[in-house]
Amino acid sequence: MAENEKRLTVGVVAESRPGERRVALVPKLVGRLANRGLRVVVQSGAGAGAYVPDDAFEQAGAELGNAWDADIVVKVAAPTAEELARLKAGTVLIGFLNPRGDPDGVAALEKAGVRAFAVEAIPRISRAQAMDALSSQSGVAGYRAVLLAAENLPRFFPMLTTAAGTVPPAKVLVLGAGVAGLQALATAKRLGAQTTGYDVRPEVGEQVRSLGAQFLDLGIEAVGEGGYARELTEEERAEQQRRLTEAITKFDVVITTALVPGRKAPTLVTEDAVKGMPDGGVVVDLAAETGGNCVLTKPGETVVEHGVTIAGPLNLPAEMPAHASELYARNVTELLELLVDGEGRLTLDFSDEIVAGACVAGRGEGSDR
Repeated sequence: MAENEKRLTVGVVAESRPGERRVALVPKLVGRLANRGLRVVVQSGAGAGAYVPDDAFEQAGAELGNAWDADIVVKVAAPTAEELARLKAGTVLIGFLNPRGDPDGVAALEKAGVRAFAVEAIPRISRAQAMDALSSQSGVAGYRAVLLAAENLPRFFPMLTTAAGTVPPAKVLVLGAGVAGLQALATAKRLGAQTTGYDVRPEVGEQVRSLGAQFLDLGIEAVGEGGYARELTEEERAEQQRRLTEAITKFDVVITTALVPGRKAPTLVTEDAVKGMPDGGVVVDLAAETGGNCVLTKPGETVVEHGVTIAGPLNLPAEMPAHASELYARNVTELLELLVDGEGRLTLDFSDEIVAGACVAGRGEGSDR
């Protein structure tokens, strides 16, 4: 027991936000943290939504207990006000903390003396790929978006040749060729759809075509920093919408994934575009949480407008909690192994661009522990 008390603890807490079923660590990674000299303490029921029972954690070497009192607390969603009150000053917190969209939440963490690391703020560099939670969860969202579209489309995705005749394949357009968009294209192709991808970054055209999809080139480029698209000018946006509106009317399904970090999602699908889609068409808007790429999107709802079903899901990865949790847990574990040395001591080196970039609160508390 005395030895345990000297070891830093990693707390795995249960998520309380509605609909959040993921868990920040899974049993198969407990051993990796133990090899770093860390104790893992799990709140009872933390993994239930992801189909991970308490005894699976215990069999892997974790303990059940007060995870909120741990030295390092790992979460998925940002803490609620009630959860924040359970964190002690000096606690290291890791999770999706939305630093650009919720500066007040980050300020509250700072005020509480919490050392907070936002996984979405990890620099998108080669050395940090294994920690890239945005990418891992976006891949889940892209996959799930296609299943949602297929469920709502009153037609087959693949071409079918039957004694009663041939059914043509569904035509699917994916707007945005980031991780979510590329996964959506790959999944729709596997289901037999005729796929097309669009992005304002022309260099991703090769990636789109490598998945067996066509690339829609509208002649408008908007290459930004860090692999993201930059915000378009008013003139570029107007021309883009005019050309997209014309193109969208030729598709049965449109999946939108376009985001600009820290800003409202760009409008890509106009009401005229929806009106021009075939009756029974489907739009799945993965940018719903930041306003939506479709003007008719209602965040968190699925509505029918002009004969077209428009879905605005807010947290698709949570709908696939088992694999989403496994992927996220690997990201978190990789980050923990950067923050903790081989003897289980917290060593926060702010000269490291990953550590400096991810830390959004509590940097003034010192560089190590």
